[in-house]
Amino acid sequence: MKARWLAGLLFLIPLAVIAQSTKLAPELKQVPAGQTTSVIVQYKSVPLSAQVKNLPVGNATVSAQLQVINGLRLVVPVAELASLAADPNVAYVSPDRKVHGHLNNAAPAVLANYAWGLGLSGTGIGVAVIDSGIHQADDLDQTGAGSRIKASFDYTGDGLDDGYGHGTHVAGIIGGNGSDSTCSVCNVTIKGIAPNVNLISFRVLNNQGEGTESQVIQAIQAAIQLKSTYNIRVMNLSVGRPVFESYTQDPLCQAVEQAWKAGIVVVVSAGNDGRDNSAGTYGYWTIESPGNDPYVITVGAVNTKATPDRADDAMTSYSAKGPTAFDYIVKPDLVAPGNRVVSLYAPGQLDIQNPQNRVPLSYYENTGSTDASSNYFVLSGTSMAAGMVSGAAALMIQNDSTLTPDQIKARLMKTAFKQLPRYVTVTDGGATYDVQADVFTVGAGYLDVQAALSNKDKAQGLAKSPTAAYDTASGNVYFVADMQTPWGQAAIGNSRLPISSTTWAAATVWGGDAFLPNSAMWGNSVTPGSAPCWGNSAMWGNSAMWGNSAMWGNSAMWGNSAMWGNGVLINGEN
Repeated sequence: MKARWLAGLLFLIPLAVIAQSTKLAPELKQVPAGQTTSVIVQYKSVPLSAQVKNLPVGNATVSAQLQVINGLRLVVPVAELASLAADPNVAYVSPDRKVHGHLNNAAPAVLANYAWGLGLSGTGIGVAVIDSGIHQADDLDQTGAGSRIKASFDYTGDGLDDGYGHGTHVAGIIGGNGSDSTCSVCNVTIKGIAPNVNLISFRVLNNQGEGTESQVIQAIQAAIQLKSTYNIRVMNLSVGRPVFESYTQDPLCQAVEQAWKAGIVVVVSAGNDGRDNSAGTYGYWTIESPGNDPYVITVGAVNTKATPDRADDAMTSYSAKGPTAFDYIVKPDLVAPGNRVVSLYAPGQLDIQNPQNRVPLSYYENTGSTDASSNYFVLSGTSMAAGMVSGAAALMIQNDSTLTPDQIKARLMKTAFKQLPRYVTVTDGGATYDVQADVFTVGAGYLDVQAALSNKDKAQGLAKSPTAAYDTASGNVYFVADMQTPWGQAAIGNSRLPISSTTWAAATVWGGDAFLPNSAMWGNSVTPGSAPCWGNSAMWGNSAMWGNSAMWGNSAMWGNSAMWGNGVLINGEN
C-alpha cells in the first residue's frame, strides 16, 4: 500500500504549491497532473472582456460565461490551476461538478383544493423548471390557448424534449390540470397544485438524468434574464449534488441567491440521502447543494400513505436531514408529499428502466378504478415534494403579487402543519428505519396551502434559515439569532417590529417540538468534509431553541442505511 501511494504522488501536481491556496476547492488539490479539467471560476468582480481574452493561464479555454456569479466555466490544464488561483480577482475555483435529480395525487393532503375553491390556479404566474425538460402533455395545455409550456431551453445537447422523465413528472406536480385523467371510468383526477401556471423549461439533465452545475448556473442565469418576459416568479430545482464547501463559496448557492435577490422564489429539493449512515450521522448532515443555502426554500418528503387525510402521514426515511455541512444551517425549511406521487409520464429512461411504475390508478389510490391510464407515472423523492411547494408559492403570488420571496418563505414556514408524528418506524425492502420529526428532519413542518393563503402576515427582513450552534461547555445547541431575520429580531424582543415579536418567535415558526426528547444520538464520525459532529459522540444538550428545553437521549435504534444512487426513488416506501 505504501509503495502504491508513493508511486501515485509522481503523477500529482505539487501539493505544497496548490495547498497554499484557499481559493481552490479541495478536490482540485488532488487531481492528477497531465490532463485538463473543467472548472467554475468565481471572480470578485465581473471579469472584463480583456481579462477573459487574456487569462493568466495560457492554455485555458472559456466554455461558458456565468455572469450571474461573476464567473466563467474554463477548461484548463491541471498544472495551471495554481496560476489561475493566484489571479487577485479570482475568488474561488471549483470543479464543474455533476448534478442529479432528487426523485394520487397529494394535492388534497396539502389542502390545495381550498385554493381552487377561491379561484386560484396560478394563472399568469411563470414557474421556471430547471430539470430534465418537460414533455408536452394534454395536462399542460390551457383550454383554447395551447400549451402552457411557454418556452424551452436545452443545455445538454440532447434536445428540448424530456428524454429522462423526471422534469415532466415534477412539472405535472406543479401545474398539471388533470385533463388526461378525465374519462368515463375514471374516478381519480391527477391534478397539480397550481393547475394553470405557465411553465418555462430549462433542460439541464440529459437522457440519463445527469448534468453539470455549470449547465444549472446557465439556466438560472437565463431565468433571471427572462423574468419579466415570462413573469417568472418561482424557480423549481429538483436537482442537486453533495456539499463540498460553505454556501458562501459554492457556485450553485451563489447562483440561486442571485435569483432570490432578483425576486424569484427558489424552491429546492433536500436530497434523498436520509438513510445514509456512512459518516456515522444516521442521515443527518446530508442536505444537498443548493438546498444548503439559507435563502432558498429547501423541501423534504412526507409519505401520505395514499390518502388525503393527514392523520396517517409520516416522514419518509430517505428524506435528507440537516443541519448543513460546513455552515450548520437548519434545513430543510418544510416538508411536503413526496412518496409514490402520481404525476405526468414522459417516454424516457425512467419508464424504460421501470415500466411497472405505469400502473392503474386503482393500484395507488385504492379507488376501485379499472382505468390503467398510460399518461401517469409513479415516482418518489424530495424532487416531488419540491414541486408541491413551487405550486403553492405560485398560488400565493397570484393571490397577492406584492409578496416577496422572503415573505412567502416565512409565511409557508409559519403556517406549516406542526403535528407530524414525533417518532415512526418505516419498513422498506425488508429494512426498518426509525424516523423522528425534529427540526433537522421536518423543518418548520408540513406544507399547508390553506393556512398559507389565509395568513396575512408579512415578515420584515430576510427569511434566511437560522444557523445552529453547539456549546461544547454545556453540551447545548442553540439557534443563532440573526437580526436580519424576523425570527432573529423576535428572539431579542425588537420593539421596532410593526407587529408583535411573538408573531415570528421560534416556537411559532418551528413549533414547540422542534427538538425532541429520547432521540437518536450523534455518532462519533466526522460530518462530510468538515469537523466532527459538534464533538466526539456528542449528544444534544438540554437547551434548545432560545431556551426551550429538550434533551436528546440515546434510546432510538436505527435501521440499515442506504445510498440512493442518482437521486431518483422509483417505488418509495410503504
